[in-house]
Amino acid sequence: MEWTGARYADTPTVAAETYIEAPPERVWERVSDIGLMPTLSAELQEVRWLDGAEAPRVGGRFVGRSAHEALGSWETTSTIVDYRAPQCFAWAVGDPEHPSSVWRFTLRPEGTGTVLEQWMQMGPARSGLSFAIDAMPEKEEKIVFVRLREFERGIESNLAGIKRLLEQGS
Repeated sequence: MEWTGARYADTPTVAAETYIEAPPERVWERVSDIGLMPTLSAELQEVRWLDGAEAPRVGGRFVGRSAHEALGSWETTSTIVDYRAPQCFAWAVGDPEHPSSVWRFTLRPEGTGTVLEQWMQMGPARSGLSFAIDAMPEKEEKIVFVRLREFERGIESNLAGIKRLLEQGS
């Protein structure tokens, strides 16, 4: 990721993709399982469904508990805003109409496999990062850039983990 000078209000995004030698339906089984993500992420520690849900659907909600060395620990409530098997799974963190972030997996068949992309957008609503920006407004662009780089590394790690699970059968 190259320096963009983005500010939080710009709702900056980051994404990465990988090719997985597995059909979209098999990849979909993994990316639509919210319980898998904490096993792949250094930051996301735990997820649990809310409102009696047991599987994803548009409007379904779940709580995620995360931890970060510099930001501490926190919980967020996410709402699924797009769920089209086996193509797209997206959720908004916080208020789905005005989220603090949006996350999305997109699957695209290619040859005998699948191109899997994970994408995220910061904002537009305030998040934990907003407190760091409030404390050091003159460093906002750097704070946003560093956090986007962290998200990019996390996304790349998630994709590598899903690829490994599907291609090595673990």
